[in-house]
Amino acid sequence: MLSKRLEQLAEYLQDPIHFADIGSDHAYLPCYVCSRHEHATAIAGEVNQGPFERAKQTVGEYGLADRIEVRKGNGLEVIKEKEVNQITIAGMGGKLIRTILEEGKVKLSGVSRLILQPNLDAQIVRKWLIDHHYQIVAEEIITEDGYIYEIIVSNYQNKSPELSEQELLFGPYLLQEKSEVFLKKWCHEKEKRIKLINQMKQAANLPVEKMRKLETEIEWIEEVIEDDNR
Repeated sequence: MLSKRLEQLAEYLQDPIHFADIGSDHAYLPCYVCSRHEHATAIAGEVNQGPFERAKQTVGEYGLADRIEVRKGNGLEVIKEKEVNQITIAGMGGKLIRTILEEGKVKLSGVSRLILQPNLDAQIVRKWLIDHHYQIVAEEIITEDGYIYEIIVSNYQNKSPELSEQELLFGPYLLQEKSEVFLKKWCHEKEKRIKLINQMKQAANLPVEKMRKLETEIEWIEEVIEDDNR
């Protein structure tokens, strides 16, 4: 059984599917995709020995070693240029996803689609995508096992449209849809920012710029939530 969030990631892969799953853990996503699409191929990348061994074991159990190659390495080190046309990265923080993409950007030649699921700091991922000519074409926000996950789907374009600071923070598609899960997330995020400001006020040297940024974001959140309640 694949988790709901990984199933959702799989839905965004486009034929022909030749993809790399970075930080693949047990290689469940590549096995799921290649089981459903007979011509799909995948590279499961894992940096740590334990998950690398587990991924190889899973691929062997599914009998997919002819179409899924498990490779050990850091980030996009596991792929060669123009070897895959799509990349999935899920279950990491936004800063780590940005680092993986930035350090491996030479490997992105020929990669038409990036499907990313940051656990936090999604705005950092969106900013990197826009700065590197990947246009965000779809977004999802889902809840599973008490956690909220955002999925960002982007296609390479010669020129990608600019996003406002609010669109970077909330997500351009998620901001339009304002689903129940989205509103729940941002009510919680507002409370987190209020707590942070109250903690900062106790500091000997007030981090004024950080506090201003958080206050601005609280205003944006209130506008989004209030707009929905009108």
